[in-house]
Amino acid sequence: MLTWLKSHLTGGGLTAFISHSDCLQHNMGSGHPECPERLVAIKDQLMAAQLFDSLQEVEAPLVSEQQLARVHPPHYVEYIEACSPSVGTFRVDPDTAMCPGTLQAARRAAGAVVKAVDMVCNKEAPNAFCSIRPPGHHAESARSMGFCFFNNIAVGIAHALSCYKLQRIAVVDFDVHHGNGTEEIFRDDPRVMMVSIFQHPFFPYSGDQPLGANMHHVPLKAGSGSREFREAVEYLWLPQLEEFKPEMIFISAGFDAHREDDMASLALTEADYEWVTRKLLQLAATHCEGRIVSVLEGGYDLSALGRSAAAHIKVLSDG
Repeated sequence: MLTWLKSHLTGGGLTAFISHSDCLQHNMGSGHPECPERLVAIKDQLMAAQLFDSLQEVEAPLVSEQQLARVHPPHYVEYIEACSPSVGTFRVDPDTAMCPGTLQAARRAAGAVVKAVDMVCNKEAPNAFCSIRPPGHHAESARSMGFCFFNNIAVGIAHALSCYKLQRIAVVDFDVHHGNGTEEIFRDDPRVMMVSIFQHPFFPYSGDQPLGANMHHVPLKAGSGSREFREAVEYLWLPQLEEFKPEMIFISAGFDAHREDDMASLALTEADYEWVTRKLLQLAATHCEGRIVSVLEGGYDLSALGRSAAAHIKVLSDG
């Protein structure tokens, strides 16, 4: 009843929380940090914080071949399909493996972002969070890597550009790893601006030399924390974004820069994710009618991931 009432009083609906049980079927093996429990941790924390009354749960559809083809050439999609094993696992690189459930999970993950774009652009939701895996921002147009197969956020951006004729889209990436795939895909597209922070030097050992004038990156040294992150946002991201005046904002929401995540060496906290989300909401309200699509990337300490994602989603749902 509370969900129905809030949706009708606000007029713009509730924040969409888009996921699918198929995303739990991708498993790269015991002990692998990119595990199904990541999505469980986020949902458990949202339930503990009683946030589901502020969300509309939506099942992710399967991405279509046409939607994938805007980002990934057919030969690459065919290669990923051919690598899909009927039993066991197939390793596409030293860090990234496929099991029988991976291809379906990857299609749901990309489809979730397309669905989010449709909902936000059609005013069925003010904004959206895609709780999906496998992640995507390391996947280049024709190369899987870093736990990623399809570049989920790029598929969503390409859908927004093609179907809604947007001319200025901003990508904000605060994952601890540089989103090399997103940069490679949009490096020559003046309609897309990317701002990011990431630990450097660190996997994938890129980003310190931007590939285009539309790429604005802030490499951070190991040990950097709230001060360095917030300065990057205040003094680089926000001025660039204000000048660009995006019509829509996409967030590569990786939470592995958290100080409790031992996969890396930055020192952010839930308060930092809450703060930057508020800043982006304010900017979106000014320039793009509040349109934000946030997409899960990294985050491997389950407790820190759950708390950080919940803090991020709460701000989106309050906005």
